[in-house]
Amino acid sequence: MRAERLVALLFTLQSRRNATVPELAAALGVSERTMQRDLATLRDTGVPIWTEPGRHGGVRLVAGWRSRLDGLTSREAVALFAMGVPRALTELGLGTAVAGAHAKVSASLPTELREQAQEVAQRFHLDAPGWFRGEDQAAELGTVARAVWTRQRLRIRYRRGDQEVERVLEPLGLVLKAGVWYLVARVPDASSERSAVRTYRVARIVAAEELPERFDRPPGFDLAQWWRRSSDSFERALLRERARLRLSPAGRRALPGVLGADHVAEVLDAAGPPDADGWIEADVPLESFDIAVRQLLALGPEVEIVAPAELRNAFADLARCMLARNSP
Repeated sequence: MRAERLVALLFTLQSRRNATVPELAAALGVSERTMQRDLATLRDTGVPIWTEPGRHGGVRLVAGWRSRLDGLTSREAVALFAMGVPRALTELGLGTAVAGAHAKVSASLPTELREQAQEVAQRFHLDAPGWFRGEDQAAELGTVARAVWTRQRLRIRYRRGDQEVERVLEPLGLVLKAGVWYLVARVPDASSERSAVRTYRVARIVAAEELPERFDRPPGFDLAQWWRRSSDSFERALLRERARLRLSPAGRRALPGVLGADHVAEVLDAAGPPDADGWIEADVPLESFDIAVRQLLALGPEVEIVAPAELRNAFADLARCMLARNSP
C-alpha cells in the first residue's frame, strides 16, 4: 500500500543524513520514477525535504525536523501482536521479552486492530521442522545461547560418530534451520582464518561449560551472510557428478523439487531452447549416481538420461526391476 510506503520512506529519511534517489528506490523496492513521485507527495503534505543536485547531492530532511511518527505503523503493530511467541525464542530465553512487547502493543492497539491481530494469529502459524521429523533435542541450548549473548568462551564435548571430542570455542551465533539448531563458532587455535569459523549441531553437544574468558567478535562478522555462503559452499561441495538430462516441460518444473537444490533452477534457466515437443537438454550437477538414479525415478517418463552411460544403464536396470516386481 502506498500510504505504508510513504511512512517507510519518511522513516528512512529520518535515519539517514543523506541519500540519493536510486539508493532510496533500492531500499524500498520501487523504481526511481516511483520514488520521485513519493518524494513529491511528501513535499506536498508539508514534509520539508531538501534536494541537492550534483555529483555529491542527494535527498535529506531539513536539519532538526522530525515527524510525529516515532512508533509502529498499524500494520506493523498487528504483525508483531499476531506473531505470538515462537518456541524458538522461548528456548533462547526471549519469550518473556516478546510477551512483554505483545502486552504493550496490545494495550495501545484500538479495539478493531486488536481483533484483526487475533484473526491473523488464527490463520497463520510458523512450524519450523520439516514433515515426518520433530525438533532436535538440544539439551545444552540454554548454556550455548547464554555464551553467545555474553561473548564467553565455551568448552564443549561434541559427539562425532561413535566418539566424543572436546573443543574450546568462541560462540558467534545460533541458526535454526528446519527445526535443527546449529552453533556457528570460532576455533581460537585454528590453523588458518578460513577454517577458524565452523558449524556445530547443538543436539550433538553432550556437555557445555562457560569459561571465564571473554572474546571479541571478528570485525564485520555478519551471521546471516556467513550462513548463506557456508550453506551454498557445502551444497556445491557435495555435487561431484554431472549428468546430461532431457526433460519434458513437466520434468523441468519438477526437477528442482526432486533433487532438492536451488542451483538446479539456475542450471535449467541456462539450458538451451526447447525442441518442437517442449523438451530441453541440460547439464545437471548431482551428488552421486547411486543417489541420483533413485531421485530421478520420481520423474518417470518425464526424463531421459542422455549421459553418462553408467547412470542411464543404472536407471534402466532399476526401471526393469520395478516392472518385473510389479507386473500382473
